[in-house]
Amino acid sequence: MVSLPRDAKAGPTKPEVRAVLQWKLALDPSDHFAEVGSCTGAVTVEAARRAGRVTALERKPDRLAVTEHNLAANETTADVELRAAEAPEGLPPDADALFLGGSRNYEAVLDHAVETGVDRVVMNVSRLEVAGAATEAFRERDLLDDVIQFQVSRGYELAGATSFDSDNPVYMLVGGVDGGANSTGGADAATDGGRR
Repeated sequence: MVSLPRDAKAGPTKPEVRAVLQWKLALDPSDHFAEVGSCTGAVTVEAARRAGRVTALERKPDRLAVTEHNLAANETTADVELRAAEAPEGLPPDADALFLGGSRNYEAVLDHAVETGVDRVVMNVSRLEVAGAATEAFRERDLLDDVIQFQVSRGYELAGATSFDSDNPVYMLVGGVDGGANSTGGADAATDGGRR
């Protein structure tokens, strides 16, 4: 469980989305994880419990302060560096895994991932038009292994029964240099690119 005593206007990546994200990243203590757009620090905390090193970038000072406060409220094992920086300039040259929590400069960040050989890249997107453009950007760089779209709904009581309130859909783009992420290719791929 991640404790987030402070919130940011953009809000944290939802727990269910973080669970899929961590599964796709498959971080271990030998990994250096880099994050673009740390915001509340929810993903930073999760990664810092699995990876050996974490570098989290946040360009907005108020959000970086929220990340720092929330990181301090949680137990982690990684060596964590928070950077008040814009991506890709502030990214480390030796990351094994990279998460883009926002879409600003994503093409330049993907170029950095290719140039430095990042073997696991995941990007979350909530806007359909950005998801389409980002999917093409992943493909153009031969990074794309998987695209996942999911919707999380939470139950609440309504007139003595349970109704559901839906969160915004999330598109998760997954890949990496040389197919380092959990690929959907191979024997399960149909000739038209779909799944059998």
